[in-house]
Amino acid sequence: MTPNDPYLLTPGPLTTSLSVKQAMLHDWGSWDNDFNELTAEVCARLLRVAGGQDSHVCVPMQGSGTFAVEATLGTLVPRNSTTLVLMNGAYGQRISKILDRLGRRCLAIDKGDYHPPRGDEVARTLRQYPEIDQVVVVHCETSSGILNPIPEIAEVCEKAGKRLIIDSMSAFGALPVNVAELPCAALISSANKCFEGVPGFGFAIVDKTLLSESEGQCHSLSLDLHDQWRYMERTGQWRYTPPTHVVAAFLQALREHEAEGGVAGRLARYSRNRDRLVAGLRELGFQTLLADEWLSPIITTFLSPDSPDFDFPRFYEAIKARGFLIYPGKLTVAESFRLGCIGQLHDPQIDAVVAAIADACQSLGMPVPVPPPAAAPDNLENQ
Repeated sequence: MTPNDPYLLTPGPLTTSLSVKQAMLHDWGSWDNDFNELTAEVCARLLRVAGGQDSHVCVPMQGSGTFAVEATLGTLVPRNSTTLVLMNGAYGQRISKILDRLGRRCLAIDKGDYHPPRGDEVARTLRQYPEIDQVVVVHCETSSGILNPIPEIAEVCEKAGKRLIIDSMSAFGALPVNVAELPCAALISSANKCFEGVPGFGFAIVDKTLLSESEGQCHSLSLDLHDQWRYMERTGQWRYTPPTHVVAAFLQALREHEAEGGVAGRLARYSRNRDRLVAGLRELGFQTLLADEWLSPIITTFLSPDSPDFDFPRFYEAIKARGFLIYPGKLTVAESFRLGCIGQLHDPQIDAVVAAIADACQSLGMPVPVPPPAAAPDNLENQ
């Protein structure tokens, strides 16, 4: 955090430490051995966090997290294959759109905006459509903030002999996952999420046998994970120009992640942030979209109050003027806004954003506690 920077209550990019920012002050040669060693250490550390040292490989990919998702799907999903996509928000829908664009057949279990896909539903669908080869699920669907039940989905996939691909973009690093024990064919994430790096690359942790069998399968030259992996194995280098400063910052972020206690330490702080934030906003009259059992420690969706004085753009600007950036809602069922719990946020920042939201409400002419939302989604008992 530098002076006058707002705190980002978003699911990434997020507020980073000063030392992560300072790691970007040095220039690196993209083919130089010193930089290659940074990349190698990053990949080794990620494999250890994922529990995949013996079974998986880590392949970084330039670009945003979506680049890494498309690279993984395009590389691992055969052209004549059928994929089951578990949807409950914008990112599951994006996966389906990617597969459609790639010409890969997909089926979906679409749970709407706020219900989790359950193992028994997945099992029924796999029995109904035995041609399905793999299942893709979003670990934490940040359009609502829901934390999906990965262990029960993985168990069903293993029993049915189907590959599981997890988009863990906004969860890996804060929520425990072991790719070998689940098991999981691939897990995808990016630098600017729970490890608290900066944007610029994503990565896939992929079953080594599966990746070795995927040669020539990818639709794209630059997004071919197999070719990226083989080139790195042979030379230690990225195939095309890497985001050198971002990699250096990410290695510093990984070291700070380890110093905080790894996944357990990060989860503890993010969970405390969520609990403090939810309690504070409920005291102000705001209601969460989700029942408590599905609230993730990553981002929380709050329903907009039913008041003619509430206008999200004005609400956003009032909070921004007080030093915080929040996220608009991304729902079809109700007006909402979202508050992230991740990044360099601690008790003082959480308390300050609750106070800023209270001030913003009063500046818009709303009473505190604020009026309840016009209508909560059906069958949702969240308070």
